[in-house]
Amino acid sequence: MEYFPAPLERLVEQFARLPGIGGKSAQRLAFFVLGLPEEEARAFADAIVDAKRGVTCCPVCQNFTAGGLCPICASPKRDGSTICVVADPRDVAALERSREYNGHYHVLHGVISPMNHVGPDDLAVKPLLERVAKGGIAEVIMATNPDTEGEATAMYIARLLKPFDVRVTRLAYGIPVGGHLEFADDATLMRALEGRREM
Repeated sequence: MEYFPAPLERLVEQFARLPGIGGKSAQRLAFFVLGLPEEEARAFADAIVDAKRGVTCCPVCQNFTAGGLCPICASPKRDGSTICVVADPRDVAALERSREYNGHYHVLHGVISPMNHVGPDDLAVKPLLERVAKGGIAEVIMATNPDTEGEATAMYIARLLKPFDVRVTRLAYGIPVGGHLEFADDATLMRALEGRREM
């Protein structure tokens, strides 16, 4: 039995399709949108359509851009000899917030996940290999998540990069800043010990 008019039900259904949004949150968002003045609701809808039409992938790094090269690839101040490989454009934003990395990126748009029917051909691996084959790359940093899919993806790409004579590194991981050893799991402690460095 439908409690709401059909257009409202459709709006709730669309919000419920968003990741992390359940039925009650979808209803709350739909009611919020209905409460907006006409101009604000139209601006909200236009922003979604404009983003969908106007955002493309950078032809070099596959990060999101508004057309042409992304600002990172276009910047002459970036170190062009290093590529940091990430799974998602959100990872670029996270690394940029640290202000520690000054090289270029390559966005795969996913990780190898047989359970989700995502294989290497579904990712932007070929453009990465083409970039490295052109030369001028000294290091490729694998910055995929330290979970099963991220590790498998990093290992797969590292194996493909072997013939190109580039240094392939992996982000270090271990105990987070502010964390306590007693709460760390065995795998995290093992990685922390393996990745230790001299002080």
